[in-house]
Amino acid sequence: MEAEGALKSCRAVIVPMGAAAKEHGPHLPLSNDWLMVEYFKNVLLEQIDDLVFAPTVNYNYYPAFVEYPGSTSLRFEVARDFTVDICTSLAQFGPRKFYALNNGVSTLSPLEKAAEILAAQDILLRYSVLDKFLENILPEPVEGGHADEVETSIMLFAVPEVVDMTKVVRDFTPGPGRLTRNPDSKEGVYSPSGIWGDPTRATRQKGKVFVAAIIEGLRREIEAF
Repeated sequence: MEAEGALKSCRAVIVPMGAAAKEHGPHLPLSNDWLMVEYFKNVLLEQIDDLVFAPTVNYNYYPAFVEYPGSTSLRFEVARDFTVDICTSLAQFGPRKFYALNNGVSTLSPLEKAAEILAAQDILLRYSVLDKFLENILPEPVEGGHADEVETSIMLFAVPEVVDMTKVVRDFTPGPGRLTRNPDSKEGVYSPSGIWGDPTRATRQKGKVFVAAIIEGLRREIEAF
C-alpha cells in the first residue's frame, strides 16, 4: 500500500546498478561496485525529494572480467531485458521516468537498447556515465580505468574499511579489449592481478574530491531529468 502511493506521486524511479560479483584486483572486494552505488544512493536519498529508489541491481553485463574467479556476467540480451522488465513492472503503477544510477561501462550498451524498447511504450529511461562527471577535475591523464587510482580513491573515502592498501600493485598494459590472465592471449589486455591502472597513487583526499563531483553531477542530472 505504501509503495502504491509512493509510485503514483514520485517524479521518477531511480534504479541503482552495481556489480556484487566482479573482480577488482587483490585490494578491493568483488562487491566493490555494489558498495559504491549503495553509497551514492544513500547520499542522494538525503538530497533529493519525491523519488523512489528501487533495489540495487547487482548482476549485469560484465564480459570483460569473466576470466577472474568470482566474476559473473549476464548475457547482453538478459541484461537488457532485466532493465526493461524492472521498469515496465513499476510503470504500471504510475511512474514514466526511470534513471539508472549506473557505475558500469559495459552496461551502457544494454542500457541504450533497453531505453529504445521502453521509449516505444512511452517510458523514459536515462542512465549515468560517471566518468563524465570527473572530466574537468582530474589533474592529469589516469592510467587504465578499473580498480585504478580513481576507483580506489573513491572507495578509500566512501567505504574505507573494505580497501586493503597493503595489496595494491600497479598493473597496466595499454590496449583495448577485455582483461585477461593469460599472458599469451592475443585478444585481451594482460592483467595478472585484475587491476588496470595504478591504484598505488590513490588517496582518501582524492576520493573526497571525486565523490563530491560525482554526487553533484548525479544530483544535477537527475533533477534536470
